[in-house]
Amino acid sequence: MSRQSRSHRLATVTIPAPDLRPEAFLRHAHGNARGFWAKGDRWVAHRGVTAEIRGDGSSNADRFEEVATAARELALDPLLPEGTARAPRVRYYGGFSFRPDHEASGVWADFPSWLFHIPEFELEGEDGDAWLRVRTLVSRDSGDDVLLRLRHRAEALRAELTAHGDRPISAGPRVSGKGTSTDRGAWELAVMESLGAIRSNSISKAVLARTLDVELSGSVDPVDIVSHLWDVSRGSYAFLFEPVPGSTLLGAAPETVATLRDGVFHATAVAGSIRRGETIREQADLAAQLLASEKDRVEQRIALNDMVARLETVAHQIRTDPQPHVLTLSRIQHLETEIRASVPAEVGILDLLRLLHPTPAVCGLPRDSAMAFLSEEEPFERGWYAGPVGLFDAEGNGIFVPALRTGVSTGSGWRLFAGAGIVEGSVPALEWEETAIKFELMLEALAESGADLAFSDETQMRSEVRPLREG
Repeated sequence: MSRQSRSHRLATVTIPAPDLRPEAFLRHAHGNARGFWAKGDRWVAHRGVTAEIRGDGSSNADRFEEVATAARELALDPLLPEGTARAPRVRYYGGFSFRPDHEASGVWADFPSWLFHIPEFELEGEDGDAWLRVRTLVSRDSGDDVLLRLRHRAEALRAELTAHGDRPISAGPRVSGKGTSTDRGAWELAVMESLGAIRSNSISKAVLARTLDVELSGSVDPVDIVSHLWDVSRGSYAFLFEPVPGSTLLGAAPETVATLRDGVFHATAVAGSIRRGETIREQADLAAQLLASEKDRVEQRIALNDMVARLETVAHQIRTDPQPHVLTLSRIQHLETEIRASVPAEVGILDLLRLLHPTPAVCGLPRDSAMAFLSEEEPFERGWYAGPVGLFDAEGNGIFVPALRTGVSTGSGWRLFAGAGIVEGSVPALEWEETAIKFELMLEALAESGADLAFSDETQMRSEVRPLREG
């Protein structure tokens, strides 16, 4: 990568594309690497690979620093149109595995310890406006004619997508599927082991995950799945990353590990859970119950205090909400506290990730002891589950969320993940129910994308799958 960046430089052209939608752009990109990142009305979709940064986790080097160094090198000395002084920001899309020593294999074969793409095309939208960007690596002696050719490529793609319009894609035949979950007895025994470790003061919290494997008779479109997640989870950060055609990670994270823009930091400490309820009254009653739960408030306080303590080593003017509030999502409610801070100019988003990941909300506490405990108790490879995914630029700005409410696929089948924070007072049966609620978002997105699913009695605690909706 470094040899390539010394002999080449990036060229970028951006054109307005107000009528283009991310769904059509992503479907048109089928067969290419592609991705999608969105919260509310802000979104960006991308396709193709101009350059990539990847690592296999086999070295003892600081993976966050390796990524930051490679990103800065790639962004050096871009090709600018004559008379232009400021280069467009170059963004990198991808993520990191949960553990730094992760080895890519099985369902995670195309997801190494870290992987980021500078895409060939980006379509970015906000509040009804959209811009199409095309980017490539060119030799250092290239002139403005390269930029003209790039503009023609961008205009050609815009015209092709505009010609297709917003015509809905005809639904294919529905596919049947069945789910196979982590064994309930074994998982509840692991919860008891967690409680034993807490009582012996080995750890104070462990976030114990389980899996749900969904085997389908045919494939469903991941663009449909992430579109449903985005539609019904406007309070979450919806994401899709397909680094190789057919290998897909997607989900809808309810929390943010780190957001940094021009020295202003933001994150959320999210922990503690309760179902949403069927009516506004039930939702409010359950929210009040969650706020009054000492067990859930302790769990959330653990996450908040650890994040603030780590931030204090680099940030200043750290501000948090005086009390947690309830974050209400389509199926579940959590306790949430906003964290804001000012960060010195020399500190970038990847420096903050190094400090904060993994947070107690996805791992436990103390960090190293909880990581070691999970490696013994979880009978599967987490891969990128609960790892930080998102986007950043060479100036150190970016946004990363933990890969939660997540599914990974290498074909027609999907492996789903859900975890529960185990602290003193946790009840194994209730923690199983909590993970079942967390699976519902992905299960119903699969169902609305064409999958007819059946489960064994012990796969899901909750017996009914209801349509998704936003309250």
